[in-house]
This record gives sequence, C-alpha cells and structure tokens, in this order.
Amino acid sequence: MGKIYSRARIKLPKIRLNRGNIPYHGGMNNLNINNEKTRKIIKIVLILIIAFSTVKLVLDAVLPIFDTLCENKAKSIATIISNEQATNVMREHSYEELFSIERDSNGNVIMIKANVIPINEIISDIPNKIQEEINKRGREDIEIALRKFYRVQIISR
Repeated sequence: MGKIYSRARIKLPKIRLNRGNIPYHGGMNNLNINNEKTRKIIKIVLILIIAFSTVKLVLDAVLPIFDTLCENKAKSIATIISNEQATNVMREHSYEELFSIERDSNGNVIMIKANVIPINEIISDIPNKIQEEINKRGREDIEIALRKFYRVQIISR
C-alpha cells in the first residue's frame, strides 16, 4: 500500500552537549536518558524563547497603530455625539427665548439682553445628554486594515 498523506517535517538541529566531564553513575542507559531529557528540555526552552520573542516583536509593532486608531475612533464618536446632542437641545429653544432685544422709538437696537436661566439650562443639558448617549453606545468595534501594517518594520525595533 502507498502513502495516503505525507508532509515535510520540520527538522530542528541537534544540540550536542559536551560530555567530557560528565561523571559515570551506573550504566550507559542512565546517562543516555538524562541526555535525551536534557535535549528535549533545551529544545522546548528554545522554541518558547523564539515564540515569545516573535509575539513581543509583533505586539511592539502593532500596538502603536492600534492605539492611534482607537484614539481617532474615540474622537470621531465624541464629535458626532456632541454635534447631535447640541443640535437636539438647541431645537427646543428659540432665539427670542435666549435673548431680549430692546429698541428705541425709531426702531434702532439699544440693547440685547441675555436671558441667563434658559442659557444655563442649555449649558447643563448638553453635557448630560452627551454623556447619556456615550453610555448608551457602549463598546464600538474597530477594524484594522492589513494595509496599515504594510510599512511597519518589525525587525528594525
């Protein structure tokens, strides 16, 4: 019967330990078992070091891009929400409600007087409504296009 499936195996280089000063304790089997265990432990440690180093390099390259994208998304959301809420609050008020215009007998404007109470209500309503809307939205998803990573040089760090 022929092979159904075969794939190339990754071959790690053999690590040779200096056996010159290793004392002999018992039989040859005991010495070989210890060397095989040592080789396996060294291979595992090397693989873990390489894996953690690779992850660290990738994260060091990706995190600044991700931080910038998150900051830009947060600013965008805050701007949109503040504009919407300011517009909604200002729809409830008219210019005549906020300011009083006094004129002389000829119709010329003598004084424009601000009505403080409705202006203070607006000043307090807008931030409250903005905060409520931000709390309603909760978490937003951020998409990162792979082209953002095209010019990142991971090795140069």
